[in-house]
Amino acid sequence: MAEKASKAMSLLKLAEERAKLKKKLEEGKQKQQLDSVPYLPKDCVSNILVRLPLESLQRSRFVCKPWYSIINSRTFVHDNLQRAEKVLIFLSPFNLVSRWSDKDSVFRENTNTFSVEAKIFDLKSVHVLHRPLIDSSSKYAIRYMMLADGKIKIGELNATCLGKIRATCDGLIVIDNKLKKGELVIMNPVTRELGLLPLGTIYPSHEESLALVNCTQGYKLIHLFRDESQFIGCEVLRIGERSWRVIDGPSFGLLKWFGYEPVFAIGALHWVPEIDHSEYIVSMTIDDEKFYKIELPKVSRFNDRIMEVSGCLCFVAHEEMNEISIWILESLCGEWKKIYTIGVGCIRDLIPLYFPKFKWEIYFMDKDGSVFAFDFEKEQMRKVVVKKEIFPIHPSAYTIHVNSLVSWSITENGHDDIDP
Repeated sequence: MAEKASKAMSLLKLAEERAKLKKKLEEGKQKQQLDSVPYLPKDCVSNILVRLPLESLQRSRFVCKPWYSIINSRTFVHDNLQRAEKVLIFLSPFNLVSRWSDKDSVFRENTNTFSVEAKIFDLKSVHVLHRPLIDSSSKYAIRYMMLADGKIKIGELNATCLGKIRATCDGLIVIDNKLKKGELVIMNPVTRELGLLPLGTIYPSHEESLALVNCTQGYKLIHLFRDESQFIGCEVLRIGERSWRVIDGPSFGLLKWFGYEPVFAIGALHWVPEIDHSEYIVSMTIDDEKFYKIELPKVSRFNDRIMEVSGCLCFVAHEEMNEISIWILESLCGEWKKIYTIGVGCIRDLIPLYFPKFKWEIYFMDKDGSVFAFDFEKEQMRKVVVKKEIFPIHPSAYTIHVNSLVSWSITENGHDDIDP
């Protein structure tokens, strides 16, 4: 009996030794496989990650600490911004969006939806019991329209707000805070970062113009407004500072129209002073904050627009005989150059929307909401295919935007520059 027990113990010990040996061999094999994987330099990993769509980047930053560090670095955010294509953002009434039947287009406010007003409550530490009820019928969903390859794609930013979009730059959006008169909110709908801006001069929106720009001093918000004497006042807020600075407005004539958004190009902001028959534009250099008057190459018409293309200022003008001319200004002290005349497929009511960043095209919108694209290389005007979507049919409802990871609150050292 004792002999059988001893033999059983020997077999058990042998089995344990074999199991340990097998485990050791497997660990050695795994280590060998890991050692055979080539080392990827940080720059190589960054070059791979920067090509991912923003949705994937948002998830990838939590894969590991090195990836988190790469994706949140200033260099990576800048490189990602340079690769981002322009889109058009717009607001859709929330109650209207919720009734859409297209499953891919239905906007549902759930736990993943970013509410601007809810975030404002959190920043101000407002107790839940003291929060006013917000009627969903007064909410807007922030959406974007992407034009590419002859098609329109409507995308969701999964964000809602009560206020109107007032300015955009590098993926940042300035929105009215409807919870406090005159207050503005700056946010990035992709990263869901949000901050409140100090109160400035309060005027009705149709009597003022706001523009957000990126310059050597950081992000600036430029506010032009028509005062009681009908002269144009101007104040500037550097994002991160706690008060606005008053500067001299344009001294040559009056801005009669604030309906068109200003355009940033060649180091300056540009406004068309009249909705029709304007002979010049008003320009403000961003670094030294001085105003200038620049003559247009021809008197503008109702459907003409100034635009930015490849860093230059562009004037898109309707000519006689259903032609559209493209003028370029490369510097403030330069001269306008006509670089192209579109003579095919032109319609008198075509309103220019924007030039994409990576393709030599220009997009237009007709008065019925139809979208057209002119390809300069093929010299062809084509109507863009529109899915059965509900979106605004007037160009003034859209604002040029890029979806990015940009933050206004990070300094060179990576620390927050402003308090919410």
